[in-house]
Amino acid sequence: MIGWSLLLALQGVAAGEAPPPPQSTCDKPVYMVIEGQTLDRARMGRYAAAIAESEIYQKLGGYYVNNPRPLEVFEGDVPANYVNLTVRFPCIENARAFWNSKVYQETIIDIRRKPTSAGDYTVTIYAETPLREDLTGKVGDARFTHDFSNPNVPQLENPVVGPDAKGDTQ
Repeated sequence: MIGWSLLLALQGVAAGEAPPPPQSTCDKPVYMVIEGQTLDRARMGRYAAAIAESEIYQKLGGYYVNNPRPLEVFEGDVPANYVNLTVRFPCIENARAFWNSKVYQETIIDIRRKPTSAGDYTVTIYAETPLREDLTGKVGDARFTHDFSNPNVPQLENPVVGPDAKGDTQ
């Protein structure tokens, strides 16, 4: 019992409290997928320009991995103005840092959302699947070589996504 108490004390945790979760090394890439129907293409162009001008993706290691319009449709019906855009981030924390950033929530998102929504979208996050063993040496290495683990991007006081989320501000 003394050993456990000493360990907690060394971690700066009072007895009876859980120790803080380990800090991420920001080395498990995730994909943020934005998909749905664009209702106001001109406004979405201004929204995309605002994201680019803010350089928020560059600060957090985010980048587009696809063109949002389909080249072909193999199955099903795709509505007019349907888009599927994927942004790769080096880790879930950086995807959350984008979504919870002051610049995005206080400046950019309203370009898309107000006065009415410029699109009917869902935004979801997916973990990257490790490369299959049989593809080793056959597929280029898409790992991040820059450390994006401490981007110093101002965050909202009350996050809208992530473990401390209070819900969407929409």
